Amino acid sequence: MVVQKQPEADTVQVTDEVEKVIRELRPALPKGLIINTNVFKQANFINASIKGITSKLRYGTVLVFVVLLIFLANLRMSLITLTAIPLSFFSTFIVFKWLGLSVNTMTLGGLAIAIGELVDDSIVDVENIHRRLKENARRENPRHFLRVIYEASSEVRNSIVLATLIIALVFLPLFNLSGLEGRLFTPLAASYLVALIASLLVSLTVTPVLSSLLLKKLNTSKTSDTWLVRSLKSLDRRLLLHVLDRPRIVIGVVLLGLILSASLISQMGRDFLPKFNEGTAMIAVFAPPGISLAESNRIGRLAEKKIMEVDEVVSVSRRTGRAERDEHAMGVNVSEIDVDFKKDIEGNGRSREEILNDIRERVAQIPGIGVNVGQPISHLIDHTLSGVSSQIAIKLFGHELSTLRAKAAEIKTVLKDTVGLVDLRVEQQGLIPQLKLYIMRDEAARFGIGTGEATELLESAFNGHIVGQVLEGQKFFDLFYRFDKSSRQSIDTMGQTVIKTMPDGRKVKVADIADIYETQGPNQISRENAQRRIVVSANVSGRDLESLIKEIQERIKTRVQLPEGFYVVYGGQFQAQKKASQKIILFGLLALIGIALILFSHFRSGVIVSQVMLTIPFAFIGGIVLLYLTNRTITIASMIGFITLCGIASRNGIMMISHYLHLMKYERENFSKEMVLRGSLERLVPVLMTATVASLALLPLVFAQGQPGSEILHPVAVVIVGGLISSTFLDMIVTPTLFYNFAERAAQKAILDEENPLEEKNKEKNYV
Repeated sequence: MVVQKQPEADTVQVTDEVEKVIRELRPALPKGLIINTNVFKQANFINASIKGITSKLRYGTVLVFVVLLIFLANLRMSLITLTAIPLSFFSTFIVFKWLGLSVNTMTLGGLAIAIGELVDDSIVDVENIHRRLKENARRENPRHFLRVIYEASSEVRNSIVLATLIIALVFLPLFNLSGLEGRLFTPLAASYLVALIASLLVSLTVTPVLSSLLLKKLNTSKTSDTWLVRSLKSLDRRLLLHVLDRPRIVIGVVLLGLILSASLISQMGRDFLPKFNEGTAMIAVFAPPGISLAESNRIGRLAEKKIMEVDEVVSVSRRTGRAERDEHAMGVNVSEIDVDFKKDIEGNGRSREEILNDIRERVAQIPGIGVNVGQPISHLIDHTLSGVSSQIAIKLFGHELSTLRAKAAEIKTVLKDTVGLVDLRVEQQGLIPQLKLYIMRDEAARFGIGTGEATELLESAFNGHIVGQVLEGQKFFDLFYRFDKSSRQSIDTMGQTVIKTMPDGRKVKVADIADIYETQGPNQISRENAQRRIVVSANVSGRDLESLIKEIQERIKTRVQLPEGFYVVYGGQFQAQKKASQKIILFGLLALIGIALILFSHFRSGVIVSQVMLTIPFAFIGGIVLLYLTNRTITIASMIGFITLCGIASRNGIMMISHYLHLMKYERENFSKEMVLRGSLERLVPVLMTATVASLALLPLVFAQGQPGSEILHPVAVVIVGGLISSTFLDMIVTPTLFYNFAERAAQKAILDEENPLEEKNKEKNYV
């Protein structure tokens, strides 16, 4: 018995209620009847996914706190900063409640990706407040600590708001993703943005207030940094002294790294989505069309026995055929077998891919059948994308059914030895025995019977006709009539069947108005966009999707000659991956344009804007390299990671350059090497803290490859962590070097414009 939930219903809640009812029914069940409720229970996958993500959230929070303690060496400051995480989470859940959104693996995944960034704004704020309090303690006439906290918080406020707006701008295009990728990543983007905006509000309000309460009695007279901070500043100072006067070498090294990392892209494969680990498998067994239910059931039982021979399998359940009113109706020649595995199969020596290949080989030993091995949700995704429950759907269109079948068989022969291609099969559009009743219009009219009336009479006589319902207790049964079985045993018997009595007493038989004969006809005729088509389907194993599709296209193009009017369309995940990639690249370019416009509206300098924008492609170096070392496959998820990296990479560059300008404007520093050194060293700790916190918070996801619920989040985390590593190096070395060597005039003009805006406008007016 299969229990399905209604749309929009909570799967876990429905499962719990069903199990509760079954427990209540057990005492009334016949003795010896066993009900196993743990067969293909989707709630198991959901619970495992939610549990996995929440555990990663906990680990991430602990790692963030440890990093804060190490860098700040102060419990109060660490607690002030850490407050941003629970407050942001609570705010996100409240907004989700208002909007009617559910908490699922993708919304929790958005929080898991954002957890390291939620404290970034507070880190910058608290660190600057603490530094200014220490400077104030050294003054001969210290100012009131509230004034110092206010000014220190105001000093970084514009930069914090600007950086957060840029990250939000980068994520906005994700809401325009359509199709399956939109359904997957929109909840992630929503939770990420809500949490990020909440953390911004916390840093602007709660953080200064808590600082005024908890740092009031802090011993700010102790001016020395911790040993770790002193060592990092000393190292950074030595590096800067070596590179500030060598901009060409710095730029050359970075460009070389960018070129080398870009060359790795050609060595990586392309897939639509990462492979899921649902904890179950779905094996479809296709027997020849027209087979009897009894024979199909025998084949299904044989397939079950072979699957149960695999050590990692714990149970199987099977459906043979689906009713005509089912949303996925299929003939009795098709059996779907749900396979449940033992827990932690990854730790038993064989990977999931190896186990599925073992099942595939065992079932394929049954003669005369086709096999499709996959997973329930993956099958639904494939069916949603192409109408076929396989990763690859090669659709052949044409007007002649026999030619379609012949060319589809030819395509299968051409592709059968392709490396990485498994479960190759042709859609079952074959000829099956049929018994046809051809109504002769003239003869029927001679007896006063119309063609429509004759068809209705014959259908009622041999197939049956529902005339009402019978109520038996609480059960309803359809009441229908048809002729007995003996009247349908042979052509002669059917021809002698009486369908009408004439007024003169003559009896009209079926043979009097119709020809009855045996023939062959197609078991089904599939159409798409009003055109006849047949599908050659397959799955991928041990290879990326894009390279496999290219080889398939080349083989079909060179080895299969299609008649005029026949053509091939490649569907499935390949088509979805191509469309989604084009959209994401377009949205990424629009996001970059938006970032440039926002930066220019703030800095009013093309040179400064270009320096901040340069950090984005350079930050891709680490993301590409780490992705190559781990997955070696570019998916829609990893592309989302690169878009996220665009906003994150620009944050520290904005903070660094804004601090240089602040030193020149408010502390009357001249544009010099010492000013750049001072600004870089003063921003070193917040830059390293934000990068380290964000990276370590994502480490649980980086090491979660293949775990349920983390399949899509893993490549996003890999790209962000790799990008943070390279962008941190850029903020420490490249940004100061470029600013010192190429931004003097732009910096002085930006300061002048801020100090004398009216005077500059008057000069411009007089000039005009």
